Amino acid sequence: MAKTLKIRDLTLRDGQQSSFATRMTQAQVERCLPYYKDAHFYAMEVWGGAVPDSVMRYLNENPWTRLESIKKEVGDASKLTALSRGRNLFGYAPYTDEIIEGFCRNSIESGLGIMRIFDCLNDVENVKSTIKYVKKYGGIADCAVCYTVDPKYPKLSFWQKLMGKKNPAPVFTDDYFVNKAKVLAGLGADMITIKDMSGLIPPHRVSALVKKLKAATGIPVDFHTHCTPGYGLASVYAAIAAGVDVVDTNCWWFGGGTGAPALELVYLFCQKLGIDMGVNMEAVAKINEQLKDIRTELNVSVFGKDKPAPKPFNPLTDATPAEVEEQLNRAVKAAEKEDFQTLLDAAQKIEAYFGFPAPNKLVQEAEIPGGMYSNMVAQLQALKAEDILPKAMELIPEVRLSAGLPPLVTPTSQIVGAQAVNCALDLKAGRPMYTTKNNQFVNLVKGEYGTTPVKIDPEFRFKICGVREESNYDISKYQHQPNPELPEAGGVKLAENEKEELLLELFPLVAKPYLTGVKTKAYQAKVAAEAPAKAEAATPAEPKAQPITGHTIAAPLPGKVIEFKVKVGDAVAAGQEVAVLEAMKMENSITSDAAGYVKQILVAMGENVATDTILIELSDAPLAAPKAEAAAPKAVSGNKVVAPLPGRVISLKVKEGDTVAVGQEVAVLEAMKMENSINSDYAGTVQQVLVAEGDNVATDAVLLIVG
Repeated sequence: MAKTLKIRDLTLRDGQQSSFATRMTQAQVERCLPYYKDAHFYAMEVWGGAVPDSVMRYLNENPWTRLESIKKEVGDASKLTALSRGRNLFGYAPYTDEIIEGFCRNSIESGLGIMRIFDCLNDVENVKSTIKYVKKYGGIADCAVCYTVDPKYPKLSFWQKLMGKKNPAPVFTDDYFVNKAKVLAGLGADMITIKDMSGLIPPHRVSALVKKLKAATGIPVDFHTHCTPGYGLASVYAAIAAGVDVVDTNCWWFGGGTGAPALELVYLFCQKLGIDMGVNMEAVAKINEQLKDIRTELNVSVFGKDKPAPKPFNPLTDATPAEVEEQLNRAVKAAEKEDFQTLLDAAQKIEAYFGFPAPNKLVQEAEIPGGMYSNMVAQLQALKAEDILPKAMELIPEVRLSAGLPPLVTPTSQIVGAQAVNCALDLKAGRPMYTTKNNQFVNLVKGEYGTTPVKIDPEFRFKICGVREESNYDISKYQHQPNPELPEAGGVKLAENEKEELLLELFPLVAKPYLTGVKTKAYQAKVAAEAPAKAEAATPAEPKAQPITGHTIAAPLPGKVIEFKVKVGDAVAAGQEVAVLEAMKMENSITSDAAGYVKQILVAMGENVATDTILIELSDAPLAAPKAEAAAPKAVSGNKVVAPLPGRVISLKVKEGDTVAVGQEVAVLEAMKMENSINSDYAGTVQQVLVAEGDNVATDAVLLIVG
């Protein structure tokens, strides 16, 4: 057992992401930074993961500013860390070496010290480029092996029965993880992280893995876990006793539950063992003073209520309660004797005393990431299909095995989860499984994400992709995102420098509106400053809202209004889409339940609204002569190709007059952050196309008519 232990603080990235949907504002982060400078953590994870996406999507802030401001305040007191998905970076598709190099270089120039690199398939080929470029520009390459378990197979899948196959032998053995780590060390990894994204690793397993990894690689080993299923704190204690070099923790108010264990509970354990963490706990106490208030602010803003918090505790000033002291002594003895069941019991009683969330037995039993589970629940609520959750959960092992048994980590957890939902929806509608396929699942099965832990059956690949041979991603086919000039911003480019270009490449759906808003606001401010009188004269006064007397269209859930599909005076049909509301990272189509004419729009685009906020008022009579384009749509007749689930039409593959065959792809629908191919059930000629690219549609919305 080592006498020193390094601490990587996750509070400002994974801590807030796991517990508060990544909603910490720049101002809230800055309240903590002076004390972080004095805390002297070995490392602070502050970037990557969902941070770059969320600060643009929800906070209208610049991700690069977030990283650079932290570096400016903290300096070299702690190494700043980011999380990267290897060749996928932060996205759901592989990127070219050019983009990976630019991203690594700009990240390190902006203050990053350590890049934690993982691949969703544990395919080492997918992390080679990032390791190379991180080291090229002076960063530390922290290579993560994603911990996962073999699923519990309740029964053979229909596909296995058809092919006469059996469930595979265990795949994710200790040797599997050790061999991956040895290859990563050979590629230049400066340290290895056991990345337990689901919190599924029990104390006995991590104890064995730490020892084996250290012996096999000879480089430092970090342990990262979560507390959702209840193993987290005990497994950290076991890892420390096994000689781990670094552990990941959160400060008290962001610790436990869906996040990593609380630093203070690790400190108490280390004190008993005479292990020096090298952290200034007085500075940590000052960080916690800020985090206590920030926790309340985030709970109210994100969840609408102040959720239960742990009891306040400062190990420097508060006496350790007798019950906790007793359990700490039990934990120390159990760790030294490798009595892992007693260690687990003691650690869980310590957390229970302080009021940290109890183990989530459902997640523990399902053996999937807590975030994946909560994501599926949110998506099904948005789809108004909560009743299929048990079936979707039941299908996860089958879908996962058919796709080569990928570890359930971003993005594969989202891909497998979304496909399980699609399969459950198919079955509910009386369709065969995999009638509705998201394109990312197709690409995963095809081989474009890399090599899966288990070989995919060629016949299943043919069923899903139309090919039997594995096909790797062709980097030469990568197309850069368009970077147009913005007339509304004085003709400047949407992305004016390399950092903005990288945001556009990695987050096209989020970065485009964010950058457009930033450039437009700056241009308007410039115009106003240069000619204030002229600008004032040219700006019409805001129209006053009229009393509401007609039919209203309200927000069905809280979110941000990201688009209006109608304007004042437009005719609206019952069932017509009138607005798009973003909630829980999903775009929700708002439709009118009545016909009429738009009398007034009562909120602005970009505005955050609460449930039941009135968005639009309709009148029975037109405000002016109806426009030609507002005429009622043509009557729908013939064979209807419909949307199997709600989403946005991102591509139409046919036009009126085209001939289509049964099974031919006719459109691509984006739903649950996945692209879903829509195929025709009919042969014939396209008589009508009833939607446009960019339209948001509801379940069973008619997309086109085949006659």
